Amino acid sequence: MLPKLEEIRRIRLRLGLTQRKLAALVGVSTSLINQIESGRSKPSYETARKIFEVLNGLEAKNSQKAGDICSRSVVSASVKDTAAYAAELMRKHGFSQLPVFDGERLIGLITEEGIMRKMMSGDPERVGKSLVSQITDAPPPVVDASTPARAIIPLVKYCKAVLVAEKGKIVGIITAADLLKMVE
Repeated sequence: MLPKLEEIRRIRLRLGLTQRKLAALVGVSTSLINQIESGRSKPSYETARKIFEVLNGLEAKNSQKAGDICSRSVVSASVKDTAAYAAELMRKHGFSQLPVFDGERLIGLITEEGIMRKMMSGDPERVGKSLVSQITDAPPPVVDASTPARAIIPLVKYCKAVLVAEKGKIVGIITAADLLKMVE
């Protein structure tokens, strides 16, 4: 299903395209683009599809990627670390969560919230001696560095962090603070 025709003008302007340039890219007349944008003409499905393909292609080419906005220095915890050590790393770096690895393998995420939950269910001082592996939550999503940054917004809404990989190796992390880099 295609977006509404009213979106053509909005997207074109956001991309900084003139009607003439869009028409040339699509292979139609400037007059037709003007008529579609003003609501005086309804294009065929094929023409509308081609217009949106061109606009979407340009947006994808011009948009930021996950690799552009991620924090490249990933501070992480090991399954063999203690919760106290992980908490100290979080405090030192100002993070509320850390990815947890067993060697190169992603195991999960340790969060302030997870440590607090564990503290509420037992002796807080003993929790600090617990291994990170005993407090780890599910692993965060991992996306390729070429993933459009816009696609990560919904992920971060539901997950605390998204890890970024290049050729299967984790190279960065994106949190809500990193997504703010997209705001102009």
